[in-house]
Amino acid sequence: MSASLFDLSGKTALVTGSSRGLGREIARGLGHAGAALILNGRSEQTLRTAERSLCDEGLTVYSLQMDVLDEDQIQNKLPEIEKSSGPIDILVNNAGIQQRGKLEEFDRAAWQSVLDTNLTSAFLVSRQVVKGMIARNAGKIINICSLMSEVGRQTTGPYTASKGGLKMLTKAMAAEWGCYNIQANGIGPGYFLTEMTQPLADDPEFDGWVKKRTPARRWGLPAELIGTAVYLASPASDFVSGQIIYVDGGILASL
Repeated sequence: MSASLFDLSGKTALVTGSSRGLGREIARGLGHAGAALILNGRSEQTLRTAERSLCDEGLTVYSLQMDVLDEDQIQNKLPEIEKSSGPIDILVNNAGIQQRGKLEEFDRAAWQSVLDTNLTSAFLVSRQVVKGMIARNAGKIINICSLMSEVGRQTTGPYTASKGGLKMLTKAMAAEWGCYNIQANGIGPGYFLTEMTQPLADDPEFDGWVKKRTPARRWGLPAELIGTAVYLASPASDFVSGQIIYVDGGILASL
């Protein structure tokens, strides 16, 4: 019985920004738990490469080349892909970017780009997908937040602001859509090894700081997000909503 609580068979999951990095690994985990996958990205080549790789593992995969900030694409392409994949039962808002710089010198256009990609895209995609969830009286929304939904660090002001906003958007979703049997939660990764963070890991000073600051004394591995993602996407979390689960090796628990 306990295993069935985490079974995603018969479900369809859309993971935004999933052609590589954490999004691809989260999608992979949901697929191995039984879900059909809709991969999303802007680059057709990168998307097709990810699709082939996951199909080779025996997973059911659909590709959705879509800009998560383009409202016309969202409104037109999502209903179209659902004709093939089936209705979206699980939405993971993962698309995100990072741009570093001193707040007092940060360009407004760059600031807006970070907020739009990390926060506004989650609102736009969820607004479209949730219509079907409301009609079916069921759904799971998982927003990929960050440990910086809680704390800040020098040169990450726009990212911190966007992820803090995403945390509160998650709570608003839970409050707004809970009456439709929709659960909205977030995952807050700590420092994980990805293509985006590899330059930081290659910097001996920063690498040393991360390992010293993290009680686990290491970086996280992308596959270590799968368990939390599957839990929040599955019946096991049917009475859990509005929560952010931090997967950070203990950073937020430690001074």
